[in-house]
Amino acid sequence: MPTTLTALNQANDEAFVAAVGHLFEHSPWVARETLGKRPFRDAAHLHAELCATMRAASRERQMALIAAHPNLAGRLAQQNQLTADSTREQAGAGLGRLTADELATFQTMNTAYRTRFGFPFIICARLNAKEAILEAMRSRLSHPTGQEFETALGEIEKIAWLRLSDAVMV
Repeated sequence: MPTTLTALNQANDEAFVAAVGHLFEHSPWVARETLGKRPFRDAAHLHAELCATMRAASRERQMALIAAHPNLAGRLAQQNQLTADSTREQAGAGLGRLTADELATFQTMNTAYRTRFGFPFIICARLNAKEAILEAMRSRLSHPTGQEFETALGEIEKIAWLRLSDAVMV
């Protein structure tokens, strides 16, 4: 259920983390370490501070955040074990209605990407359709690892913004 920015600014620590801890996949530490920067002027300010917390984290912590994301159309999706946010996002991109051939292609691309970079392919599914996602997977396989790491963090920022827009009434 959406909350207001005023409520977030006045919430106790536990309530704040409960309201926005899901914005960064399985990583409520981002919200926990940002709550001390209140009050937030608006949703954009809150998002900027959350992203600053993520960007200031150690590379190991950033890698754990990236690794917390599920493969697109992967095993967890097939077993209905994604978070509610990820389920909606992947379904919105058409990943819940894949043919057997499309599913096999996604699985092959997920494996190739993870083998090459050591972390899952991340893209803001809500801003892309399945065809664009597959094209991005193909083209990004040729990137250097450092570039892909930065791209993943940038995509996580987009995902967090859209989730924040759903969670906080402005």
